[in-house]
Amino acid sequence: MSPPDRSELTDESISKAKIWQVIGASAVGTMIEWYDFYIFGSLAATIAPLFYPPENQTFAYIAYLATFAVGFIVRPFGALFFGRIGDLVGRKYAFLVTLLIMGGATAVIGFLPTYAQIGIAAPIILLLIRVLQGLALGGEYGGAAVYVAEHVPDERRGFYTSFIQITATLGLFLSLAVILIVQNLMSPDQFAGRSEGIAGWRIPFLISIFLVAISLYIRLRMKESPIFQHVKSSGMTSASPLVEAFTHWKNLKRVLISLFGATAGQGVVWYTGQFYALFYLQSILNVNTTSANYIIAIALLLGMPFFVVFGALSDRIGRKWIILAGCLLAVVTYLPIYKAMQHAAGSNVVTASSQKNPVTGAISLTPQSIDETGSLVPAAKVLPYTTFADLISSRTAWMLIFLVFVQVIWVTMVYGPIAAYLVEAFPAKIRYTALSLPYHIGNGVFGGLLPLIGLSVIAQTGNIYAGLYYPMIIAGMTFVFGAIFLRETHGHKIWDEVRRDDG
Repeated sequence: MSPPDRSELTDESISKAKIWQVIGASAVGTMIEWYDFYIFGSLAATIAPLFYPPENQTFAYIAYLATFAVGFIVRPFGALFFGRIGDLVGRKYAFLVTLLIMGGATAVIGFLPTYAQIGIAAPIILLLIRVLQGLALGGEYGGAAVYVAEHVPDERRGFYTSFIQITATLGLFLSLAVILIVQNLMSPDQFAGRSEGIAGWRIPFLISIFLVAISLYIRLRMKESPIFQHVKSSGMTSASPLVEAFTHWKNLKRVLISLFGATAGQGVVWYTGQFYALFYLQSILNVNTTSANYIIAIALLLGMPFFVVFGALSDRIGRKWIILAGCLLAVVTYLPIYKAMQHAAGSNVVTASSQKNPVTGAISLTPQSIDETGSLVPAAKVLPYTTFADLISSRTAWMLIFLVFVQVIWVTMVYGPIAAYLVEAFPAKIRYTALSLPYHIGNGVFGGLLPLIGLSVIAQTGNIYAGLYYPMIIAGMTFVFGAIFLRETHGHKIWDEVRRDDG
């Protein structure tokens, strides 16, 4: 396909393109990569003891969360590496490679021997796999967001890119759905690998092989984005996108403002409303693991349409204040919401006692409630259901679903418009590189470390709400910084920018 003539670079010509095919092809692959990345976290409570020394399950859980967090920490490095490829070679080719790396790494977990089989090699290999997953995801998101944004009309960019934003939550939802389906088809012993035959927890990882194959077939049929084709054919690509993005003050300032004024707060709100809520239900409120998965999955399903609602709304009133409003609402409501979750669960958890092993240094965490004599005792298990029918008949479950759903609404406010903002904030020739770094630091570092930091703080203090201070501080910082420095990009015409640069 030859590059488009300059006279053809109009919003009208873009709007006539097969936008939904572009969105579908991009979204399917990105959703599968998120599924691969989050299946690891969704199965934390089940498989953490299998890959770490079994003497202390709480230590194993926190160590597993640390391994989970490593995947987030390396995401910025993936953003730099694949972002550079995307700006030099093309958006399409960069996220073809990321898809293969992510899918391959996820499938390997499905075959990986446990600690009981190969000892300390198990967590080491798991850590290396998690690094590969993080690098791949670091390159994936920026490519998908840019690819879609460079196909769609300027005045509807928030609406169309919001479908890419759904993929992260949809990937988490899909991971929970697959786990629940497999659990319902097996006994608990079969799923945990305590009986003969393949361990059920391995199946969600192995399914990734087929999902990636489908996505790869779809993506191989995709063409490069029209803006990048024009930039490349006109000789306007950057010879050194990393240097231009991060050493030229004009561009570096955009990166820093985007990070501290948008993506840092967006990242912690995203992970609080979904992953931290899941870990909190399971580890602090003592909700049955299967029931907790159902609660999060239902809340996500109910909340997903709002990504599109707020993405489309940002086309009309702007991106900035929707994102910042989501951060502010999170700051002022998290403590009331999580106190309401504690009350709704009915386990009356008031603290989480921790003890440090003097030999291993392992931290043991036990949710505790107060009995009728006023003494602290281990908290009772909440919602011990394993079937969907049992769960939805419970008033407690629906109260918890509602409280998680409210958090998901804040997620959709901060996340629905963010792709459109980031695309509009950076010039085409360094767009993939420049937007990927603040996105993945905000989400991978500030957001990705949240479950580990939150539960570790609870373990150290015994205060079951102490883990919320971290996301509240970061979201509050983003609100203040963004209110002062973040510029509104709504209405920015990226095609006009390309034509100006072309002379």
